[in-house]
Amino acid sequence: MIKEKITKGFYGCYWPREGSHAALIAMLGDDCEDYMAKTAVKWIHKKYGVSVMTMSPAHKDYGHHNMPVERIGNAIEYMRRKGIRKFGIVGASTTGMLSLVAASYYPEITLTMALSPSDFIMEGFYRGKRDGFSEWPGENESTLTWQGKPLPYLPYAYRHPEYGQKIKEESKAGGDMVASRKLFDESERLHPVKEEEKIKVERIKGKLLLIGAEDDVLWDTARYIRRMEQRLKEKESECVPEVLIYKHGTHFVFPESFLKAILPIGSGLLIRVFRAGKEYPAECRRTREDIDRRMSKAIKEWKK
Repeated sequence: MIKEKITKGFYGCYWPREGSHAALIAMLGDDCEDYMAKTAVKWIHKKYGVSVMTMSPAHKDYGHHNMPVERIGNAIEYMRRKGIRKFGIVGASTTGMLSLVAASYYPEITLTMALSPSDFIMEGFYRGKRDGFSEWPGENESTLTWQGKPLPYLPYAYRHPEYGQKIKEESKAGGDMVASRKLFDESERLHPVKEEEKIKVERIKGKLLLIGAEDDVLWDTARYIRRMEQRLKEKESECVPEVLIYKHGTHFVFPESFLKAILPIGSGLLIRVFRAGKEYPAECRRTREDIDRRMSKAIKEWKK
């Protein structure tokens, strides 16, 4: 694969597909050229035949704090100069949130796919090693900024080190590799989400896929998705939403063919880091297979 790495204006890698005038901004790894990101590129190239821009906050920076939304706009301009005329975006988990925010600011994006997203902007967080914990909240930092100012966010219920302690306790109690749903529920109980903190999904253009599972233990994405669905019904919008909420699927609601590309043998093993993935493997697989079909249909229609 040909790769163009860009660090001016944004941090990403551009992977062109010969003859394609459409591109997906894919934020499916912790770094723009890690194993998951490269696998996503190969999968998208082979399955859909479009160019790909992989993006991440910074080199080996696995946290999300004060990232300028304008970086998405800079990536779009970079690809436009390369001959790209149609832009889509896909993200999962925190980058699912970022995908929605970016699409709400840039009308050039006409296909938005958000896997396990929130409907609000999260407080910033860091990842690494600190006092025996691998993640901790920022201090008065949003995950995202616009025009140099932090976007309003839902503050976490806890500070360091209690933040990490609560995640460890919930993960151990539920038998999951990581769980923080109670943390987010408590955050929202203490600070009900304000209008300025909500993602303005009604500003998104084109096709919008919102994908999540009821058994997600990182946060209540099914509830967040339903709130976005209701918001779209109440507000004038030009986007065409498709809401996919499944009973089983865990936080990793990836298409089955993508997981098989990551793990050619035993694609379901990644899901087994969650208790629901161990207890309902067949149901989770059927969820991933259906997501595969729905995403494929959306991307192929968008390409036209």
